[in-house]
Amino acid sequence: MLNINERFCRETFDEKGKLLTFDPVVPENFNFAYDVVDEIAKVEPNRRAMVWCNVEGEERVFTFGDIQRMSNKTANFFRSQGIGKGDMVMLVLKRHYQFWFSILALHKLGAVAIPGTHLLTKKDFVYRYDAAHVKAIVCTGQGPVAEQAEQAEEEYHNIRCRMMVNGKRKGWLDFDEGVAAASEELERIPNSVWDPMLMYFTSGTTGYPKMVLHNHSYPIGHLITAKHWHRVIPDGLHLTVSDTGWGKAVWGKLYGQWLMEAGIFVYDFDKFVPSDLLHVIEKHRITTFCAPPTIYRFFIKEGLEHYDLSSLVYATTAGEALNPEVYNKFYQYTGIKLMEAFGQTETTMLISTLYGMDPKPGSMGKPSPLYHVDLVDEDGNTVDVGATGEIVVRTEE
Repeated sequence: MLNINERFCRETFDEKGKLLTFDPVVPENFNFAYDVVDEIAKVEPNRRAMVWCNVEGEERVFTFGDIQRMSNKTANFFRSQGIGKGDMVMLVLKRHYQFWFSILALHKLGAVAIPGTHLLTKKDFVYRYDAAHVKAIVCTGQGPVAEQAEQAEEEYHNIRCRMMVNGKRKGWLDFDEGVAAASEELERIPNSVWDPMLMYFTSGTTGYPKMVLHNHSYPIGHLITAKHWHRVIPDGLHLTVSDTGWGKAVWGKLYGQWLMEAGIFVYDFDKFVPSDLLHVIEKHRITTFCAPPTIYRFFIKEGLEHYDLSSLVYATTAGEALNPEVYNKFYQYTGIKLMEAFGQTETTMLISTLYGMDPKPGSMGKPSPLYHVDLVDEDGNTVDVGATGEIVVRTEE
């Protein structure tokens, strides 16, 4: 192991090993794809990076050497289609492994990745195309996604390139054929850490979804996520349940995990079937796991006692309120205490139950060392623990 994470943070701990401070170290020219993925590939090309499987029973294992090579090939294919620095590119790829090739390739080129869910309809595409000035799209061949994206072009006329994964369609380039034919040699393209890298559209809780743009420093902010919340194991496998269209995917299936040199596990499915996912955890010996409380609730209803989950050593949850009954039942069956956290599309982890803390059912935990978080009343005054108030992030510091 390189312990590459130590290059990008300074930490202090108390006498019991609990994290006290966490200060990111952000090089001026940092690029996650070159400085983390390719760096690991250079020293340990055979280290396992990702295990992927789908409901049809197909399985693929990718090393860091594979990921470096395939992201280079993808970058060269994109570049051959005129995609370069600052270009906005939508990725609607469900849980296909080509998502990882694509997002890293865009990082390498200095283009901006815009992940999107496969549930988008014509009007959703039009809104995103217009708002972000999208130039290209890489889309799954499964379902009606491509058709909806095409229909959006009746109102938006600036898409210059359309690429399809796992399928063929008139007017779309075959991504898999294009990448296969591309060179795997790529000379580093310079960038500033402050260049735009990743854009998400929020879930639109109030009004239309808002654009959230992150620069190349963003991956380092997720080191604390994987290291101190997920507690990933470098030689283990981490599974976070999330479609790649949501921010949770890069929280749990990319940046922090690979900064920790850990393997990620990807289960490519559309419909959640509790027994299927439990069998996957059992078969592939998943070591750390993260999912919304609803997933755990269905697991308990399915009957955890019928599955061998002995490989699990740590489990986390976020996305909605955790019911104390779910917490207690999961602990009863597995001996693992669920560690909760809260964050936003605009941020990394804001509040969490980190390693070394004693979780309390119904509590999200304490503020992350990365942020100055307070609980305030309606007049903006800080209130005591246990009082009712609004969560605020102090940005003046």
